[in-house]
Amino acid sequence: MSVSGFGTWKSPITAVRIASGSMGIGPVMLSESNAYWTESRPAEGGRMTLMRRNPSGELREMTPNPFSVRTRVHEYGGGAYFVNGSTVYFSNFSDQRLYRIEGEGAPTALTEEKKARYADGVADSKRVIMVREDHSKSSAEPVNELVTIDKKTGKVTVLVSGADFYAAPRLSPDGKKLAWVSWNHPNMPWDSTELWVGDCQGESIVNPVKIAGQPGESVLEPLWSHSGILHFASDSTGWWNLYFLDQGQVKPIHNMEAEFSGPLWNLGLSSYGFISEAEILCSYVVKGRSNLGVLDRVKGTLDAIETDFTEIRHIKCEGNEAFFVAGSPSESTRVIHWDNKKRKGQVCRSAFTIDFDPEFISEPLALEFPTANGLMAHGYFYPPQNPHFQAPPGEKPPLLVISHGGPTGHSFPLLTLNFQFWTTRGFAVLDVNYGGSTGFGTEYRRRLNGTWGIVDVQDCVNGGKFLAEQGLVDGERLVIRGGSAGGFTTLCALTFHDVFKAGASYYGVSDIELLLKETHKFESRYESSLVGPYPERRDLYVARSPIYSAKKISCPLLLLQGLEDKVVPPNQAELMYEAVKSNGIPVAYLAFEGEDHGFRKKENIQRSLEAELYFYSRVFKFRTADLIDPIPIDNL
Repeated sequence: MSVSGFGTWKSPITAVRIASGSMGIGPVMLSESNAYWTESRPAEGGRMTLMRRNPSGELREMTPNPFSVRTRVHEYGGGAYFVNGSTVYFSNFSDQRLYRIEGEGAPTALTEEKKARYADGVADSKRVIMVREDHSKSSAEPVNELVTIDKKTGKVTVLVSGADFYAAPRLSPDGKKLAWVSWNHPNMPWDSTELWVGDCQGESIVNPVKIAGQPGESVLEPLWSHSGILHFASDSTGWWNLYFLDQGQVKPIHNMEAEFSGPLWNLGLSSYGFISEAEILCSYVVKGRSNLGVLDRVKGTLDAIETDFTEIRHIKCEGNEAFFVAGSPSESTRVIHWDNKKRKGQVCRSAFTIDFDPEFISEPLALEFPTANGLMAHGYFYPPQNPHFQAPPGEKPPLLVISHGGPTGHSFPLLTLNFQFWTTRGFAVLDVNYGGSTGFGTEYRRRLNGTWGIVDVQDCVNGGKFLAEQGLVDGERLVIRGGSAGGFTTLCALTFHDVFKAGASYYGVSDIELLLKETHKFESRYESSLVGPYPERRDLYVARSPIYSAKKISCPLLLLQGLEDKVVPPNQAELMYEAVKSNGIPVAYLAFEGEDHGFRKKENIQRSLEAELYFYSRVFKFRTADLIDPIPIDNL
């Protein structure tokens, strides 16, 4: 074993390996014993393709290049495809039209080339029902509705309208009723939503009735049982638990302090499915970790199933068989074919292959640490791990504190190559589930209401200080990084605190007021709950925005930004870059053409990771084992 300083270790998990050898695996669908899922292709410009697995286990790619299965409804998308019998329907990213694939045929367009986006669909024998986002009126906010699309003609008819947002249209098994979720500004879907059911009558929905959704209640994921009993998730007790409708009365199945659903950032959530009329295969989160279990609606019981999975999503069931996407701290994210009778799963597809010694893997340790106001916060600590190297005696590792996006989001303890990139080089990583994160109940999630830029930052700061005080990391080499809302947390931590010695913001927010004026419809009122009403409390928007206090930043900053980003526009990074540069602080700015909110292209994934490592090596004056093209750093 060689002795070498932290950060200098040679690793088999290179940026090239991550960019070219891993992919994202998306939602699963089941139809006629065939399983479907999406895969991202960084080597093909980030294209999302659709895969099909037949009962014999044979794989077929359904959408040839250049088709990309991705919708821009709510900008974050989700629910980009669904299957009806042997026909696939999908939204194509480049034109946002709805296409179909019949059997083994080629994709053909179903909708016209108009300024409309489609997502989260279902179908019966004659029509398709979807969420449509209409962008045809350029001077106004886009209009969200539920529409029906004739399978033969492509004619689009509005079924339900009037609310600001819609999700999860779900037909009853007999096709006579439609359930859906809706909500209005200024709410986000984890604040207040409503569940409605109406009667299907030709091309109309009649007799709509609100089933659930009081102010302050988040109702999600409606799903009909085989016999037509409506089920859904609600956080009315302070946790997203499952309920059902029994002769007009809403009844709980099994209330417990666990989350049986999650935040609706992406349409098409599917956290449970029916393996029989009364039995429900479900994923539920306890203390930040996913679990698998079977709920019995009649008995009101939960039968927990022991697995190694720590994140489980996209559950789809056919009888006692199911498919879902799952990951763990020691295995990559995979598509799992689950046999509930045997309580066993078979791997159908992996996000990446572990083609390196498993001894390189740093497994996470769940942390609960003290934070502001006498509260506790949560995170996962990944220590440095490399079987070929050890540090000189007495040296402690630099710490990379990760602030996740959202901010209403959640980090699971998973084998993530992006984290292992750092730990195998001698960095420690702390992935923080700060106050406001999901997975810990509604009360924890609402800690961020009115305190964005305060609570999240305090938790990241206190997490880093806690590990330094425990002697696990070097308190003089604390770094913070994050993307989107996590980028905002990063910038706030560097602006309003002096704990961190460097930071990296990926497409982060620097000016909340500017974001409020320029962002898309879905998040256009998000800040009213996170910060306060605008313009009445403009003072808070200015006080919390790092751009107005950029002179307080005294440590090096790296900014990375996609130039096509509609969620956090490039000017957020550009303004911050100019402000920090003018103050004489070391700063670097990398802009990526053709990237939007999140980097999807192989070359940009590689470049951003290598650039970040190079940046830290210059800041902390260590030599990397990797040969990296330098980046320009002003004032260094």
